[in-house]
Amino acid sequence: MERQHRRYEWKDGKVLELGEKSLVMGILNVTPDSFSDGGRWNSDTMAVSHTTDMIRDGADIIDVGAESTRPGSQALTAEEETERLMQFLPDVLKLSMVPVSVDSYHYQTMEKALQAGAHMVNDIWGFQYDDGSMAKVAAAFDVPVILMHNQKTEEYSEDIIEDLKHFFDKSIEIALSAGVKTDKIILDPGIGFAKKAKENMEILTRLDELTLVFPCPWLLGVSRKRFIGTILGTDASERDEGTAAVNLWGALKGCTIFRVHDVKTTARELKMWDALRLFPKEGM
Repeated sequence: MERQHRRYEWKDGKVLELGEKSLVMGILNVTPDSFSDGGRWNSDTMAVSHTTDMIRDGADIIDVGAESTRPGSQALTAEEETERLMQFLPDVLKLSMVPVSVDSYHYQTMEKALQAGAHMVNDIWGFQYDDGSMAKVAAAFDVPVILMHNQKTEEYSEDIIEDLKHFFDKSIEIALSAGVKTDKIILDPGIGFAKKAKENMEILTRLDELTLVFPCPWLLGVSRKRFIGTILGTDASERDEGTAAVNLWGALKGCTIFRVHDVKTTARELKMWDALRLFPKEGM
């Protein structure tokens, strides 16, 4: 399946190539309560150390989040999220050799992060949480944006893929109306968000119905998600093999960026997958 080719450059010299090579986004949760690694990296020293480790292991992007979005988690105000994030972000940006995205749906937090030098916006509400303010902030800084599908309930009124298409149509319209450039838009089906195990599996099996319709790069974030544990009968710490299988399925269906906790394993599996997929074009 043909992938979208993009090249992003920033004033600080960072470059990101989207195309034939599968990219790994390493998760840096500076939260005390994330479902998989809450509390492990929520000190400045540990956040910086983990960032260094993930880049060494093959991360192409670091994604920093200061609020847990697991089911039942405590939502933060924009002020609380910004205060927590800015304890870590400046040092992460200072040492990171790869672009850094910020995972937030508060435009106030994102504005502070972009002013500090963050490179990408990762919005789990696809610009639909507020009145368009997040989209306007992203447009003002002219950065790539990741727009994820999400909704308030797990109920779907029609075919779930059609629901996702309607959502992305609206998100893209909001982005373009605010001045976000078409080539800056990346989409994410939001696996594990407002979806039961059955819905997650249906979206994944029909993923090409989305990737073929929307001419954007696609990000897949399934790392250690609950539906994998349901199938394998494992807790979050024992889901990396299942995550790997889903990532390879996503690569087959047209996804380019893979957001994960286990960067080393993912980088190696995708490098091997790319070698097989592109041989003999790329050689050995």
